[in-house]
Amino acid sequence: MLNYELVDDVAAITMDDGKANAVSHGFIDNLTEGLDRAETEAKALVIFGRSGVFSAGFDLKEIGKGQAESKALVDRGAALLFRLFTYPLPVVAASAGHAIAAGALLMLASDTRIGVAGDAKYGLNETAIGMTLPPFGLQLGLCRLSKRYQTEAMIQAKLYDGNDALRVGYLDHVVSPEQLQASAMAKAAELAQLPSDAYGAMKLAVRRQYIEVIAASLG
Repeated sequence: MLNYELVDDVAAITMDDGKANAVSHGFIDNLTEGLDRAETEAKALVIFGRSGVFSAGFDLKEIGKGQAESKALVDRGAALLFRLFTYPLPVVAASAGHAIAAGALLMLASDTRIGVAGDAKYGLNETAIGMTLPPFGLQLGLCRLSKRYQTEAMIQAKLYDGNDALRVGYLDHVVSPEQLQASAMAKAAELAQLPSDAYGAMKLAVRRQYIEVIAASLG
């Protein structure tokens, strides 16, 4: 499900379950292991999805098992996203396809987001499927999405192609699929040159108001 590679000072994690990269317990375990390792070995991190999909969101099979099972998975996902949002190293997310629901939140929790033009869709579809964003999702959206588009993106559940996702704030750069890997690795290598302690401290300072709300919701 997860491949880890260290290239100079950059750790590259590739998530690929052969399907939709659903955020399951196994997905969380694997990504957590990768984050642990990168924090000790690297100065920047890139997270890749598989061709055609970054992540389509929480594992609906697990969500459908019942309230207790759903809560357990969402709580673990919240902790993972919070860790990514406050991760001390620069984080580049590279999406070669769809990033929807929790997949979009993984993008929002990362520092620099690179996606591809074309048919890939990015967005928070919770309202459309009869759900509301939990506090961690709401705060990530408020922090990273353009204020002008927050109603459309968060309340009205609109999904965007790559160019529109750039405008709305899901992405920072849009490239061709052929350029994605090289662009993401080059950006991470650039960010790895920044002093790590200062980078981590500034991340916490800039995002403080959102971090405090999410931390309180996690108990």
